[in-house]
Amino acid sequence: MRVLLAGGAGFIGSHVADALLARGDEVVALDNFATGRPENVAHLNGNNKFTLIKHDITLPLPIHHVLNDHFDAVLDYASPASPNDFATMPLEILAVGSTGTRNLLDRAKADNAVFFLTSTSEVYGDPLVHPQPETYWGNVSSIGPRSCYDEAKRFSEALTMAYHRVHGVQVRISRIFNTYGERMRPNDGRVVNTFVVQALRGEPLTLHGDGSQTRSFCHVSDEVRGLMALLDSNYNLPVNVGNPSEFTMRELAELVVELTGSSSKIITVPLPPERDGDPLQRKPDITLAQDLLGWEPTISLREGLQRMIQYFISVEGIS
Repeated sequence: MRVLLAGGAGFIGSHVADALLARGDEVVALDNFATGRPENVAHLNGNNKFTLIKHDITLPLPIHHVLNDHFDAVLDYASPASPNDFATMPLEILAVGSTGTRNLLDRAKADNAVFFLTSTSEVYGDPLVHPQPETYWGNVSSIGPRSCYDEAKRFSEALTMAYHRVHGVQVRISRIFNTYGERMRPNDGRVVNTFVVQALRGEPLTLHGDGSQTRSFCHVSDEVRGLMALLDSNYNLPVNVGNPSEFTMRELAELVVELTGSSSKIITVPLPPERDGDPLQRKPDITLAQDLLGWEPTISLREGLQRMIQYFISVEGIS
């Protein structure tokens, strides 16, 4: 296929670019580097099937010869997605989930291409149903500190389905749960990389509250396998793609300390205002992904963390 990949220099987007290229697809990646990093795709320099263009998708697509030809798929991986981003870039997040998504949908419609939206488990908010199936409509605050991201993704899902119903665009919608692994930004405020960096530096690991909150962590390689399977399907409704193994934040902190061999202490700190509304629990029901895509994650949290720790030491130079 010939693929337009927005957010292609981001954490997950860059791994998707690798997967597409590995199977012979041509990839044109767009990224404004608000949170994506050129070094995430530096290894693709010189690959004649990969082009990286600096561009903000809230603006019309730029004039570039590689954008003149037809695309078979348009993939929307473009959005800041961490707690620090929610606090510092709320307007940009709302814009990319509305105007940005619509610009990409317009290109998919014009090319008769498949449109792939990376949505999020945040559309479920602080869930009252556990685990969360795709049929759950969520418990989301529209005015809290996280609302810029939660509501942007809920709107982009609605926009995507409207293009499907009105214009007949073939769409795929993935609801990504907590993903971790190589190429994460060390200091973006997400819990896994925060704990790993703190442990490697010998700093205290900071648990917000009592550490009883739960999350379900999917290694990026498992995540990308699920996303690619969804792209290649013919299913137009949302699908959860995540790991159903659930851990408390204290369990995560203890495992990170063990695997890094760190002398760091685990301490509890009050929840900061920007984290108000953090879900107390999060776990995907992946029955649909198993039945529809034949997909489920295979990498344990222990194995995935070992890979990530080695990456942070050898590539990010954190110690």
